[in-house]
Amino acid sequence: METLPLVEPDPADPAYRLVTFVHEDASCDGVLALLHTVTDKDRHAGDLAPHLMTRRGDGRWSITYRLRADHRASYQLYPFRGDAPGTTRADWLRVLDHARPDPHDAAPRLPARDGRHPSSVLSLPDAPAQPYARRRDGVPRGRTVAHEVAGRRVDVHLPAGGGPSAGGGPFAVAVLLDGEMWGEVLSVGDTLDNLAADGAIPPTVALLVHTMGPCRPDDLSCNPAFVDLLADRLLPWAAAEFGTTTDPAGTVIAGQSAGGLTAAFAAFRRPDRFGGALCQSGSFWWPDETEFDEGSEWLTRQFAREQRREARFYVEVGLQEWMLLPQNRHLRDVLTARGYDLAYREFNGGHDYACWRGGLADGLAHLLGRA
Repeated sequence: METLPLVEPDPADPAYRLVTFVHEDASCDGVLALLHTVTDKDRHAGDLAPHLMTRRGDGRWSITYRLRADHRASYQLYPFRGDAPGTTRADWLRVLDHARPDPHDAAPRLPARDGRHPSSVLSLPDAPAQPYARRRDGVPRGRTVAHEVAGRRVDVHLPAGGGPSAGGGPFAVAVLLDGEMWGEVLSVGDTLDNLAADGAIPPTVALLVHTMGPCRPDDLSCNPAFVDLLADRLLPWAAAEFGTTTDPAGTVIAGQSAGGLTAAFAAFRRPDRFGGALCQSGSFWWPDETEFDEGSEWLTRQFAREQRREARFYVEVGLQEWMLLPQNRHLRDVLTARGYDLAYREFNGGHDYACWRGGLADGLAHLLGRA
């Protein structure tokens, strides 16, 4: 029986693969393939034609991509009737609301939030390993409890055997921005439990801060008040309630996109509390959407001109992230020139939790592994 999607060597270059997606739906007029960030790039350019499947002689629909052998991406398929979808924001949101996973995929799917369908995940053979992403049998389990701190929803994942009455500690602490995604949707507790079971991180309390609501644009924009709230309200509360460390060397803040920007800003503004920043696909273009504007990349310019902070960084960005790659490389160069302790990685993927969940584990292991 044919295994789909079909992954074949590229006869012209062994570093690439030919990946064919197939969909069976005789009732539709077309099928759009949504390969995360790859399709979105062409949508931004106003042309989705490269991602429309072709009807084959057997009645099925298919499309073939030439991808480097280390590519990883979540993807969905969108069968449609009538005209192909447009490229406006409204068109795209409608597509995202109704796109579905590939019925032929074999790998575990990537959950979604806000009622959207899960995504399939394509991981080509040379993509970075993700040994900590999924729940393992036989691993001691921690537990997650919901709290509210300073008017903010915070889900707290306690390590196996850890808690207010268990003693021990002080525990390392990881502040995860967009906590409602990491906790309720992606079950990051499994990742933390796996890391601790393997000795990759010490017993760690994770503070999953909900930041995906209406306050997100203000909170995650180099906002001193938000960072001070985390440093002066959230961390002392966690120390009192759960025995977390007050040592910045054992404290990491992690975020993606605008959260990645905020994690770096937290280490810049409050290195007395945040000794490690895990920045994934950080929006370092902020505050302007063009790298050519003299007001853009504000935070990178602060790192370049201000006194060096005692903080460590783990920064990663996807090679497919055309809107972020130059700015992340610029930050890398500035941090390196200023002598910061920096681990920097470029993965072959996009703005995608399918990639970030592996990078989060790797970053926590790097920053907390010697805490």
